[in-house]
Amino acid sequence: MLDKLPQSKRLAIAIATALIFFVAYDHFYLSKIRAAMEANATAAQIAQKNTAKSAPQTSAAGVSAQGANLNTANSISAPLVRVVGKEANFTIDGLGRISSYALNDAKFRNENGDAINLIDPKSHSKPLEMRFEDAALNAMAFDTPYSASSNELDVRNGEASVTLSQSLGAVSINKILTFYPNGSYKLDLKLGGNARYFISPGSRPNVEVDSYTVHGVIVGKPGEAGISDKIASFFTGSQAISESVEIFKDGDVDKNERISGANIAASSDRYYTTLFYGESLNATVTDADKISQVFIGSDGDLSLTGYIGAKDHATLSSINPALTHIIEYGWFTFIARPMFKFLNWLHGYIGNWGWSIVVLTLIIRLILFPLSYKGMLSMNKLKDLAPKMKELQEKYKDDKQKLQMHMMDLYKKNGANPMGGCLPILLQIPVFFAIYRVLLNAIELKGAEWALWIHDLSLKDPYYILPITMGILMFLQQKITPTTFTDPMQEKMMKFLPLIFTVFFVMFPAGLTLYWTVNNFCSIIQQYVINKAFARHKQAQIAEKKS
Repeated sequence: MLDKLPQSKRLAIAIATALIFFVAYDHFYLSKIRAAMEANATAAQIAQKNTAKSAPQTSAAGVSAQGANLNTANSISAPLVRVVGKEANFTIDGLGRISSYALNDAKFRNENGDAINLIDPKSHSKPLEMRFEDAALNAMAFDTPYSASSNELDVRNGEASVTLSQSLGAVSINKILTFYPNGSYKLDLKLGGNARYFISPGSRPNVEVDSYTVHGVIVGKPGEAGISDKIASFFTGSQAISESVEIFKDGDVDKNERISGANIAASSDRYYTTLFYGESLNATVTDADKISQVFIGSDGDLSLTGYIGAKDHATLSSINPALTHIIEYGWFTFIARPMFKFLNWLHGYIGNWGWSIVVLTLIIRLILFPLSYKGMLSMNKLKDLAPKMKELQEKYKDDKQKLQMHMMDLYKKNGANPMGGCLPILLQIPVFFAIYRVLLNAIELKGAEWALWIHDLSLKDPYYILPITMGILMFLQQKITPTTFTDPMQEKMMKFLPLIFTVFFVMFPAGLTLYWTVNNFCSIIQQYVINKAFARHKQAQIAEKKS
């Protein structure tokens, strides 16, 4: 049946089918896989807790395959240093690791109203955890507590430092830590003696794990500024950032990977990260129960910067602009990154993220108007030709070659382009997916209010007003949009699209649904104007022929 349709119809159906498949696959199938992975990881951790009594073993990459015994004595796992900060309150345990990290901002609360802890107690590695290549030394390190120069720190109004010390016979360790109010810290590690070791920024936070975004490890290296950074620097007036990143998703690390000359080693979920930043770092990425892990290797003194917290663009940029590259936007990063910077720029003037999204949508519609106008105009022409096209299909139904020849003649005589309605849609798809990823990954929308009933643009609309409005607008848009379907069954299938999209967007963040709702509203206005203009054009042609 499809092979009898004109190329424009087949392409339109293919685009719609691909879009539905992409969203459905992402929403339903991947979420089940993620849930299964989390369940498997939890089961593996429970099994490890029951059996982890043997001495740590060393993997082929040199990173100890086992860290702290989960049955470590309470005196070692108990808090050694308590830190009160501006962004978070956290603790350092007897093994010299950051063992808890509770964010202070009211918007970082769970459903029970408790502060979010970014350090999962069951995580395979914690920030500042050290592992030694030598198995005997590694076992000693996890049985020997650190001492601290201070047990209480206050970094709410300025920086504060503490020195953590550990003696392992011929090897001694001094971690000189300086914490800053913005959530970053500086590590100066002094090693006494000879030993190859690995230090971790910690396993990724386990707060926002979903099927939509990337979770795992991101390793960055200095490189030539990409097109996204050049575009963003053009609009914002900032310097283009030179950076290249490699992503190691959870479950994708089959063997240990070594990256030399790195400057970023980050573990992150959708909204939060724990990372190291430095110069010429030797990173090793490994796997633990399908959760990607990253370690920085050295055999001497080491200096680097760390950060734990939200992937907030302004905060990361204040530490180092290169760190903004850990905010991952997927395939269309080259469009998404400058788009977010422009949205951020708009927010600086408007002061409300919801209205900034509305204005951004209107600007995008204006930029894409020439493409949309051509596509809509072409669809109007094709609609007028639909009866003649149907006649040709009936007349030459047994001769496809003649049918194609006469169809092309029909298009040529009437100035219609069979690809005119589909090509503009194809060109707009990257923009849609780019803004989809921007609004999905922007933690700036967390706790951001818009309208009377939207109190958090990063969460779904609690009353489903936006997705239902979006579905209604999509239905109205279909009603006034010219179509060239000759098969009633295909036409009925397309009419179900508003309902399908409404179901998908019910669970999407309100910020993303707001964009799509405003976009549909603009499409209706635009289609109405073009329909009126085309009707006047047709009347003028008829009057001209009569005269």
